[in-house]
Amino acid sequence: MVLMGAAALLLCVPLADAYARGRTEHLLLQRRSEAVRFADLADRMRTAADRAELSAEISRYAQLYGAGVVVVDTAGATVARAGTGPAAQAATNAATDNASAAGGPSEGADARGRALTGRSTDRLPTLRPWGPRTVVLAEPVGRDERVSGAVLMAVPTDAARRDVAVRWSLIGAGALAAFAAAALVAAGIARWLMRPVLDLDRAVERLTAGSLQARAVSDTGPPELRHLRQHFNTMAQAMADSIGRQRDFVADASHQLRNPLATLVLQLENVEPHIAPGPGLTEHSRALDEAERLEELLDGLLALARVESGTAELSDQDVAQAVQDRVTAWSPVFRAAGVELVAPGLAEDLRARALPDAAGRILDALLDNAVKFVPRGRRVEVRAAHGPDGCAVVRVADDGPGVPEEQLALLLRRFARAPEHQNVPGSGLGLAIADEIARISGGLLTVGGNEPHGLVVELRLPPPSATA
Repeated sequence: MVLMGAAALLLCVPLADAYARGRTEHLLLQRRSEAVRFADLADRMRTAADRAELSAEISRYAQLYGAGVVVVDTAGATVARAGTGPAAQAATNAATDNASAAGGPSEGADARGRALTGRSTDRLPTLRPWGPRTVVLAEPVGRDERVSGAVLMAVPTDAARRDVAVRWSLIGAGALAAFAAAALVAAGIARWLMRPVLDLDRAVERLTAGSLQARAVSDTGPPELRHLRQHFNTMAQAMADSIGRQRDFVADASHQLRNPLATLVLQLENVEPHIAPGPGLTEHSRALDEAERLEELLDGLLALARVESGTAELSDQDVAQAVQDRVTAWSPVFRAAGVELVAPGLAEDLRARALPDAAGRILDALLDNAVKFVPRGRRVEVRAAHGPDGCAVVRVADDGPGVPEEQLALLLRRFARAPEHQNVPGSGLGLAIADEIARISGGLLTVGGNEPHGLVVELRLPPPSATA
């Protein structure tokens, strides 16, 4: 479009200028032929009758064309004059060496001086829609050394300037039409080229967000982009298959190990009555605890694999209601643990777009983590509010001992455990699963320190869809 605009400008400007110059030349030739006829009449003027004939001719001409005509001798004296208005005044000014009304301070005087030396006016100022309104041309009376005077004509340019304006308008309209056509073609070509690129961009964005089924579907555009779309889809399918096999392996392994592990736990429990009190019974109890911990670990791995391989669609949900339900459900657990659980700030009409029951599942993990690590007599506070960008923000803060700053980044990792909490029940996958649910939902889970001490976990879920 820029190139077409520049081309249209470079073509229409010289064309418009050429027409203006041509129309000026045409006006000069027309009026010069009349000036030559008047000069011949003046050259043959000998008697009063000849003078009367000349005066009658220039009067008819001045009345017909609205021009001003003055015939002068070599001394500058006026021989004949015709016309009224600005044109006549311009001719008079040119004959008396005054400033020309239309062509500048010396144009008329220059034309008269050239005519008195035997030279006709061979050029006029280029006519444009805004001026000049009157042009002056001169023709010598006689030739060579027999020059006896000059005919000065001040010609209005209204008709010529109107022709120039009409032709310039047509040229401008043609240029605009050509530019508009080029713009339409350019827009069509740009859409044709960019549609597969934008489709690829959206597919990459969805794939990055965790949607392994995202594919580029646009089948338009040049062959190179169509080949790129095919290669991208092949790559995405191979990556989805590879990740799917890994997740299936984790899920299958976790599921297959649960049965023999459950059998082992059952056998250990059945052996317990037959073990005499003493060191053997203590070791048996430790073995049973480790087996149960291993069972929890397998359950966590299976849950994580299900979350990662889940294909559930995102949906709009009531975050405030989900938070209220989970706080109510966990309140007895916290009372039994001697920890106060409060929810003083729950915003109304707080909705988000996420995986089904994402807020409840994530809050379960956060509260389970809090009830394990917050000492008795302390407090856990849950808040839900609207974020500045329309998202839903759920905040769980406690006043427990907290976590050293250098260990905060490890809390969302799988199997992460602080050295002092190695003996606390759990698999170390709760926060990792919650973080994965938040990520797949398009949200964010962050961990930070609380003031003056404790831990703050904040969940952000995207706002509901605009069509909801």
